[in-house]
Amino acid sequence: MLKQMLSAKIHRATVTQANLDYEGSLTIDKDLMDAVGIASFERIKIYNINNGERFDTYAIEGPRGSGIIGLNGAAARKGMAGDLIIIVTYGIYSEEELKDYHPRIVLLNDRNQVKKVLSR
Repeated sequence: MLKQMLSAKIHRATVTQANLDYEGSLTIDKDLMDAVGIASFERIKIYNINNGERFDTYAIEGPRGSGIIGLNGAAARKGMAGDLIIIVTYGIYSEEELKDYHPRIVLLNDRNQVKKVLSR
């Protein structure tokens, strides 16, 4: 049996910009993408802590060390700068893969830097 499980989670990221006039996506600091294994153009789910919005989009790479978390295109209607969000991906795993399964989870500080690695 295959199970869909949490693969990656960036917890409490602060939105730094919302740009309606840009093709849709979420710009994420490349260092944060690497910390949890999110690939460019990978499907991601966003959960906005401030307003309860939940939506899907895809990740695009932002400059390393910039702390950028940018809502782009239609996603810019789902939040605004200063909102706290959770960014997650899910994967499909076999029972064999689940024996060594560990999602990659990081908690961020208010500057979008890794404060704590919760799981690896």
